Amino acid sequence: MRVAAFLCEALTRGTTHAEPLAVEGNRLDFVDTLRQLQPDLVINLCESLAADSRGEILIPGLLDLLGLPYTGSSALSLGLALHKPKAKELLRARGISTPAFAVVQRPEDVKAVDLPYPLIVKPAHEDASMGVDFDSVVHTPAELARAAIAVLSTFHQPALVEQFIQGREIYVPLLGNAPRRALPLTEIHFGQAFENRPNIVSYKAKWETESPECRDSTSALCRLEDTALEERLIQTAVGAFSALDCQDYGRVDLRVSAEGVPYVIDINPNCDLHPGAGFAKAAAAAGIDYPALANRLVEIALERTHGNPSHRTKGPGTARRVDPPNRNVLAGRGPVRHRAGGPRAHAE
Repeated sequence: MRVAAFLCEALTRGTTHAEPLAVEGNRLDFVDTLRQLQPDLVINLCESLAADSRGEILIPGLLDLLGLPYTGSSALSLGLALHKPKAKELLRARGISTPAFAVVQRPEDVKAVDLPYPLIVKPAHEDASMGVDFDSVVHTPAELARAAIAVLSTFHQPALVEQFIQGREIYVPLLGNAPRRALPLTEIHFGQAFENRPNIVSYKAKWETESPECRDSTSALCRLEDTALEERLIQTAVGAFSALDCQDYGRVDLRVSAEGVPYVIDINPNCDLHPGAGFAKAAAAAGIDYPALANRLVEIALERTHGNPSHRTKGPGTARRVDPPNRNVLAGRGPVRHRAGGPRAHAE
């Protein structure tokens, strides 16, 4: 809701008007409202429906049925990103490095996992580091069984078991479609709270701002003297984003092995647009302030929908409709799982 408020303020200028539209519980009242208003564009901020993250894909699907353009990725891309095993299968099919993995559907499946330790265990269909803590990184079959059963019983979904890549954690924010550009890269720096513990961005590290894990896992612009490594990181991120057919903006999270190989550990289409979050900070480092970023996202979505290049002025002969007075750019926001504290600079 805070993100919607910030975007409304940034976008309501001149003849453009933005207003929030809530997606509440499992009700679909917002569909009738959208049908009546017929906005020029919907800013899609919805991350779940009825507190279920799998409902995220329903919103762009409904917008497609209504014939309304919207920002961000399609239902297909969001669904693939949330189905981590399928996303990893696509990455491997494209030759994009991602940690070796297995899926545990039932407790007895643990015995079939044949991967080198250490491993990390996480829910297969969650984001925002849900279900990830220090105990998620395991070193023995007994620890693996305990972590996998914890996911199965708590989240009622399969457990994704991945080879744990011990190395630098670097994020690549991406903006635009054709061409697609990488914003300045950011890196997580793990402090004292992570001594003799796995260097991972857990749920606490992302959302519980008073926790030692959060205080000691700061993000900052990534300084890479190795230009070849930077290019590999960007190429890997762009390839991963394209593999899932993501659109407009997002972030790809990577781990760099001791051999300098970038491994995709997560793909975040429609990442957090809070002005204090990592994407906006990366844009600011590239000289794009928050109002400019908000308007750029609108232009990118309209360009993709209507075929107008962003530098082309509106007028006779253009594909885009002439803007009516006080055009509405609606931002929808659905209920999400409780996240303690405020936005996380290096999080979603």
